[in-house]
Amino acid sequence: LGLHDYLRKSGARGFVVSLSGGADSSSVAALIWVMARLGVAELGRERFARPVRLDCADPNRIEGFMAQLLTCVYQPTRNSSDVTRDAAEVVARAIGAQFRSWNIDELVDGYVERVERAMGGPLKWDTDDVALQNIQARARGPGIWLLANVLDSLLLTTSNRSEAAVGYATMDGDTCGGLAPIAGIDKAFLLEWLRWMETTGPQGVGPLPALSAVTCQQPTAELRPQAAAQTDE
Repeated sequence: LGLHDYLRKSGARGFVVSLSGGADSSSVAALIWVMARLGVAELGRERFARPVRLDCADPNRIEGFMAQLLTCVYQPTRNSSDVTRDAAEVVARAIGAQFRSWNIDELVDGYVERVERAMGGPLKWDTDDVALQNIQARARGPGIWLLANVLDSLLLTTSNRSEAAVGYATMDGDTCGGLAPIAGIDKAFLLEWLRWMETTGPQGVGPLPALSAVTCQQPTAELRPQAAAQTDE
């Protein structure tokens, strides 16, 4: 209800999510899918679609709405894995969202090289670990903001309450967005909710089995080199 109402009041035409293939962004994408199904069931297709100017060629398919309502983007670096990439695409396809992917290594390298020139020396993982992690998360922001602006859509923040509590987040990275639907939800509850969504789901909506590609993973930011085997723990 909150997502649909905010969309209507802001005059935007849809949502954009930086979909990492992990629990947080997948939860946000799943919420939009649930919003669409519950909204259409309660309001009817015409009343649900009119405020956000949706036009579905096939009136019998919710996927027609989802393709216009939500765009998901996977933004890997050399530290990302096929596991999260595949999970992101599986979830996006299952809910009918648009799915795009672009690599940001060139952007990250450009920022690192610029700072290295200014400092007169190289940045290294053994001395600049947190900084080199954060620039990857931050480099994802401008492109996804640009896409959201071009699509006249709302960029959703995917950071949860646990990250805010312990500081395990990147300012201008995880915190990018105009609305933060899971900012008050802790990670433990979120993981439990994802498993429930995978197997049961809300009454009248049902489960989203594709979430198994997310729930089977050990949470990781994938910001350190893969040899480091980084996990959120």
